[in-house]
Amino acid sequence: MNNAARQFNIHKQKKDESPKERLIALKFERYDVIIVGTGISGIYTALNLAPDLKILMLSKRELTLCNSALAQGGVAAVMDKENDSYELHIKDTLIAGHYKNNLDNVKILVEQGPTDVMRLKDKYGVEFDLKQDGSIELTREGGHSRRRIAHHKDTTGFEIETNLIKQVQELKNVTVVNWSVLCRLEKQDGMFFADVLAHNDEPGRQEHQYYCADAVVLATGGIGRVYDFTTNSAIATGDGIQLAYNLGAEIKNLSYVQFHPTAFADRKNRECFLVSEAVRGEGAYLLNCHKERFMQKYEPERKELAPRDVVSECMMKEQALTGSDEFWLDISYKDPEFVKGHFPMIYSKVLEKGYDMTKEPFPVYPCQHYLMGGIQVDDNSETTVPNLYAAGECSHTGVHGNNRLASNSLLEALVFSRQAALDIAKKLPHAPKAFAEAEFPVKPGAKKLPKGLRTEIRQIMQDNYFVIPNKEKLPEGFKRITEIRNQLLEEPYLIDADYVEAKSLATVAYIILKEVL
Repeated sequence: MNNAARQFNIHKQKKDESPKERLIALKFERYDVIIVGTGISGIYTALNLAPDLKILMLSKRELTLCNSALAQGGVAAVMDKENDSYELHIKDTLIAGHYKNNLDNVKILVEQGPTDVMRLKDKYGVEFDLKQDGSIELTREGGHSRRRIAHHKDTTGFEIETNLIKQVQELKNVTVVNWSVLCRLEKQDGMFFADVLAHNDEPGRQEHQYYCADAVVLATGGIGRVYDFTTNSAIATGDGIQLAYNLGAEIKNLSYVQFHPTAFADRKNRECFLVSEAVRGEGAYLLNCHKERFMQKYEPERKELAPRDVVSECMMKEQALTGSDEFWLDISYKDPEFVKGHFPMIYSKVLEKGYDMTKEPFPVYPCQHYLMGGIQVDDNSETTVPNLYAAGECSHTGVHGNNRLASNSLLEALVFSRQAALDIAKKLPHAPKAFAEAEFPVKPGAKKLPKGLRTEIRQIMQDNYFVIPNKEKLPEGFKRITEIRNQLLEEPYLIDADYVEAKSLATVAYIILKEVL
């Protein structure tokens, strides 16, 4: 595992250009596996890898800033086999996904899921809410025919994430680099080479660091920041998808974007906080601008408990009918102590906005929430590029179809990251390898990325594809996104965090709008 001297070939220039052609010798620190992202899928991968492997984990910011930590509702799994079954969970998943799911992977998800939930509880110390008899208390969410959601109040993701972080920090074979951006990823002679811009926990200080590994796991989360309004964290810019796309990996169904129907309607804040599916699961009513229930008009049986995409589309229909984008969520008829006990975080955050959800309705509106498409992987989470893996939201296992069933996301992150770890264990070569020459082209005369490009990308996506595609605007929107992406690829911009994020957002927007067209 010694450092290896490598040469990067710097962009060849014509005689009348400067600088002249030159070669720079660089040091690459060797690892067995590089994991990009430290949400639940990334950390659970590390925990399931063999302890004799040398592992590098790259965290874009601090460890807890990820979509995993924001997950409220819980983990869906068949824990009560007297009242539930794998068959029912599979059926609910297929119905929610409009039967566009990968059935084989759905079966893996559902049948292996309970084992991972129990591992969280028994091995990693996750404190799920329990019944008096010590069994896991289960709630119900939209789209589920049974109570099967294991939860920790309304902060399940944070509870899982923080406990897994504690576990991985104790592993001597794992190195975590915080505040690091993977700028470039290349594969040559079977080895992956990474150019990482690390901040070293010092504001304003950025240094390029170089690593290589036999296998790479992309666990970079979602694409929420490609929209004006999202429930996603600030780091959800689709970096892993962009990196995989550049390596030639297949990207599939990126236009399968989920818009959650109940985000708190705060249009001043780009990062909208989610009001969990579980609130409707426990009986909350969805109201229109007249403070009247309306879901029964469109979904007479399921009403508010219809899947997310259905509810969001119904809200758009109701908006067209009433001429108002004002919607409300009402659970005030329930016992106040029940509401506060089940949803303490949501209650507190809504109260901060001036609404007491135990006494009155509060405003909600659809918001970008989740990505069902992504980097195409097999049942072992391996992409079409050998030894390149993807897990969690950035991957496309096909389990969600074109609409994710509530609380299947954390389950997917657990089950398929473990699948990746098991496959790496089988395939990873341990014998020393000769190093081949790597080439990272550098454009001369690098300049700072101009302001406004990322804002423009978000506005185009908001205007062209929000819940329902805007067929009239799409051609022009796609044309402009293509121009922006070409500009980012061709112009000699300084390769820093801003540039990487802009390139990721432009690539994601380009693929989505191309699919929709």
